[in-house]
Amino acid sequence: MKGKLYGVSVGPGKSDLMTLRSKQVLESCDIIGYPVKSTGERSVALSIIEPVIGLEGRDVREFVFSMDPRDEVRRQHENVAIGELLSILESGKDVAMVTLGDIGVYSTYMYVDRAVRDAGYETEVIPGVNSFSHGAALAGLPLMLGDEGFCVIPMAKGREDRLEVALDSFENIVVMKAFKSIGRIAELLDSHGIPRECATVMSNVGMDDEYIGPLDTERDYGYFTTVLIKRCI
Repeated sequence: MKGKLYGVSVGPGKSDLMTLRSKQVLESCDIIGYPVKSTGERSVALSIIEPVIGLEGRDVREFVFSMDPRDEVRRQHENVAIGELLSILESGKDVAMVTLGDIGVYSTYMYVDRAVRDAGYETEVIPGVNSFSHGAALAGLPLMLGDEGFCVIPMAKGREDRLEVALDSFENIVVMKAFKSIGRIAELLDSHGIPRECATVMSNVGMDDEYIGPLDTERDYGYFTTVLIKRCI
């Protein structure tokens, strides 16, 4: 019998935000896998599950998914990782691949899931708490109320036009991948006549250096930084 691949969301940072379903799958699978950008890299996802799952004596394996700007390098690493997964599944072992936050939000895993399914193997996606829902809850802010609109966009280089369209179209906007773009977000708020006080920065939510507070262009922010803009407050 072939093994099954599980994509397991482990939440935004604190172990107690991991779902019971995620815990059950991690405890029952033969192998726990975790994605890294380079060999030997520290995995935040592993640090989240360790207090509640325990990794001693478990078969834990890294899978490299390069973020190299060259397409051919990224594809090469992805093909190797998928090949390794297919070999494991063919041997009859189940694999749980852990991912920060909710696995459906900008996760490399979903490309892997599709490739594995296309190869004829069974997969299952386990949802989880995403970082912006957790951050909004900690800030005491609703993501949306009544008939307000809501959108999520990444602050990708060269695609600032999407944020400009969102500022004109939605009352509530989550800007992800924002850690290098705080200054530019502030400028766009100013140009659209939206007070900077309408923006809340949620950086490294659930981690030791967590910051949830006003948009401060002089502050240094961590890699996992999201901005929640609410025009109706």
